[in-house]
This record gives sequence, structure tokens and C-alpha cells, in this order.
Amino acid sequence: MTATLIQRTASAYNYPLLIKNMFLAPVVDNPDQEIVYRDQFRSTYREMRRRVHRLANALTTLGVKPGDTVAVMDWDSHRYLECFFAVPMLGAVLHTINVRLSPEQILYTIDHAEDDYILVNDEFLPIIEQIKGRIDTVKRYVLLTDLDTAPQTTIPLAGEYEDLLAKASDSFPFEDFDENTRATTFYTTGTTGMPKGVYFSHRQLVLHTLANLAALGSPASQGRFHQEDVYLPLTPMFHVHAWGMPYVATSLGVKQVYPGKYAPGPILQLIIREGATFSHCVPTIMHMLINHPSFEEVDLSHWKVLIGGSALTKVMCQKVLSRGIDVFTGYGMSETCPILTIAHVNRDDLDDDSEVTLRCKTGRPIPMVQLRLVDEQMNEVDHDGEQVGEVVVRAPWLTQGYLKDQRNSENLWKGGYLHTGDVANINHENYLNITDRIKDVIKTGGEWLSSLELEDVIGLHPAVAEVAVIGMTDKKWGERPLALVVPKKDATAPTPRQMVSHINQFIEKGLLSKQAMLLKVKVVEAIDKTSVGKTDKKNLRIKHLS
Repeated sequence: MTATLIQRTASAYNYPLLIKNMFLAPVVDNPDQEIVYRDQFRSTYREMRRRVHRLANALTTLGVKPGDTVAVMDWDSHRYLECFFAVPMLGAVLHTINVRLSPEQILYTIDHAEDDYILVNDEFLPIIEQIKGRIDTVKRYVLLTDLDTAPQTTIPLAGEYEDLLAKASDSFPFEDFDENTRATTFYTTGTTGMPKGVYFSHRQLVLHTLANLAALGSPASQGRFHQEDVYLPLTPMFHVHAWGMPYVATSLGVKQVYPGKYAPGPILQLIIREGATFSHCVPTIMHMLINHPSFEEVDLSHWKVLIGGSALTKVMCQKVLSRGIDVFTGYGMSETCPILTIAHVNRDDLDDDSEVTLRCKTGRPIPMVQLRLVDEQMNEVDHDGEQVGEVVVRAPWLTQGYLKDQRNSENLWKGGYLHTGDVANINHENYLNITDRIKDVIKTGGEWLSSLELEDVIGLHPAVAEVAVIGMTDKKWGERPLALVVPKKDATAPTPRQMVSHINQFIEKGLLSKQAMLLKVKVVEAIDKTSVGKTDKKNLRIKHLS
């Protein structure tokens, strides 16, 4: 195509989409706004800017240069937020290590990412000590700690974070460079084989931030993230940049509160003490909070919570709404940076019978996301709320492949669209509803049975605290659903007959396929989770079907 490019004056500045430009020129310059870490640290944006400059100088003194990879092993903290900016602003790559992986998997990610430096919380020193003899690439380690005295360790430390910052200048000349420079890398949670590395450029992270500023700032009220909010993340900062929300919060100049290691009591205390109004988490974290005694005692009526990572069940949604919490769903994955859709509810639908259903759907695409529903031949599937297909996407912030993995990268991007591996339907209002992972769909009697829909219905039973549904081999039907049920405390576990009777009510209303009657039930003490709190169906299959 012949097109006319813009003419550029010789002295005009070609403004690159770099993380530093979200930091040095935020949407709202609010220097006296607070940044809080538990009861350990309280500062301002003005001081944060100085600390980011100090960190850049400290890292440079240690030897960090553009192209190096700097890894972080920490809980959610002000230190992590400073690393989100300082490391990529140097032209280095920030590797956010998933500290909940096994030591062997952590070793694999360190070596695969070719980490040059590691900033490590004292709690994770035993992991590094266990694997240090097999780490080949790391040159120096920096200690992160809340302790007054340095811990005993055999790891050769280059210094302690706060000491290094105190000795460094608070002015650093952050230079411009290509906006397509890699800024971050991290690893998927490895439910199928070893973790896969994904990576994102400065340009991608800036565009993801801007799109979410537009998507979350545009609603009139419900689910709106605005300049007077108080932000408290409950998705680990090592997991997809805490869904990219620290970049959004910093751009907005809002008060930020970082909780450290997640524990329900302290989190609820932080919400009340600091006045938190906007958070995001997986359902497992919300389930943990709901079951804490303080949940029923504190005022949470000003709290907005974006749920993702796994399906928000109607039971959980109703419970949380009853406490005055504005809960709604978002959708994405590690490969998509992550946010693709958000389930905002129109004002006309609030307090309507359909409100809970809409809040539990996966939402509508945010700006700049092209989302399609396709069959195995990449043909479009009708948007009638019933027909299902795989979700494939294009957006400016999707990982361009898996690190050092050409074969899986080509499979991910087959046909020029990123394949999510999620099965869904889309209704006439363009609400996406994920019905299953392709690998988790139960194929019974020639039909596809959604494990997520079954979980949602089983979760409505008054004696069920938690449930996961997996497919088990059956000679007659091919597969049949097996429900792994955790009963509520002080409740009698439902019998298979009672559970079939329960789901039959939904079959008669046309809400479930008749194949759901093939359900088998097994009572378990707990549902296995991945390192980021998702139901680990791979492990459940090994444990209960082998």
C-alpha cells in the first residue's frame, strides 16, 4: 500500500514509549501522595522518584548495564515497585521470579533467563543456598530485608538494598533508547511441563497501561479506578507485573499500599487502616478473606475488586456483593500482559437479576484488543451466547513468543493470532464468557461439557465450600465428569445422589447439558492450587485418576 508518512522537522523530538516517560511525566503529578508498605514504610511520590534514581545509580555501580537481566525475589513491597521502574529504565531486563515455584523450577528460570543479578528477600535465601552451586550466570546478589540485623547466609552479598540506596546519588541521567527494547520477562506457572518464559517491551507495557487507564477510568461508577482511589494489589508482583496495575496506579498518582506476604488478617487490617478502595486478586485470595472472622466485622463497602485468573463463581459474587464490595471480572493470561477484557456492568443492569451473571462473565474487550472466537479451522463462531470456540487475539502488548522456544512460539501464534487455549462464547452485547480451557473440556457422549459451568452449579449447593471438576475416562461415554468436593466446615458432605439431584434442577431449566447427570462425586480435604492460586487440574488428575 502506498501511504504518506508524516514529515519530521529535523529538531523535532521523537517521543519514545518508554517506561521512564510514565514515571517522569505521569498523568497526574502528585508528589505528596503516599506509598505505603505494611507498617514498615511510609513515603511519598517525591521520595519515590529520588529512590528510583538512587536505585539506578546503585545498580550501575554494581555493574548493571543495558541488556543485563536483573531478577527480583520479594513479596509485594515498595522495593518491588521501585524495581518495576529503575531496572527497565536503565535498559536492563527485569525478571520477576515466581517465588512459589519449586527450587528446581526457580533454578531453571534463573538459568533460562540468564540472570546477571538477583535482588533477594532474606526469606528466600535458603532457596538460593540450596541451588547456588548450579547457578552459572549470576554475578552478584543484593539483600532485601525488613530485619534490623543482617541474616546469616553463605550467599556472597554485594550489599543490602537500603544501605546501597543511602550511598547513591538521587540523580540519574536516564537516556532514551528504542521503545521495542525488552523491559521484563517472567515465567508461566508450568502446569504443563517446565515454565515458559514470556517477555514484554517498553512500548507494550506503556500501551497496556494507557489502554487500562481508558478502560478502568471510563465507567461512570461501577468498577472505576480514578485519581482519588487507594490502590492495594493482591496479585503478586512477580505474576504478570501484578496485572500491570502498579504502572496504572503510578500513572494516576494514587496512594499505593503494598501488603508484603499475603495473610488474611493483616490484609483486612490494611484495607481499613489505609482506606484501600481498589484491588485485584484471584478467587483463592478472596476465598481466604471471606473465611477470615474479620471479614464480617469490617466495613468493605468502598472496596472495588477486579477478579481474574480463575472463574468468579456466582456464590462468591453474591457473598462479596452482600458485604457491599464492588466485585467484577477481568480476563487475560501471562502471554497477554495480561488484561484483555473487563466485565463492567451498565448502570441499567445494576440491581437487576442479571447483575451477578454479568459480573461473573469475562467481560468486554478493552481498547485496542481484537478478539475473535473461532473453530479449529479459524472460522468465526456466531456471537449468540451459546456457540463456543477458541479465543484468539491481537493487541499491541501480547508476548511475541516464548523465550528461546521457537516451536511453542509458532503454535502460540498459529495463523497470525495469539491462541489462548480458552473455550468461550460471546453474546449479542459482546460479553465474553469463558466456559473452559480446551484441555479441560469434558468430552462425553459426543458433546462438550464445560467443567467451569459444572463447578459454578455445584458451588451453589449449601454444603459445598469449594469444588473442581475434571474428566475421567469412561468406556461407554468416553469421559464423564468427576467432581472433587470440599465440604463446608460443620456441614455434612453431600452424597453423590444429593449432588445429582441438585444439578438436575439446572438441567431441567436448560442451564446444563443432560450429560451432567453422569457426574461422579469424591469428597476431598482440599483442592490443589498452582503457585499463583489457580486450580491445578494437572495435579488433580494425577492424584485422583492415576
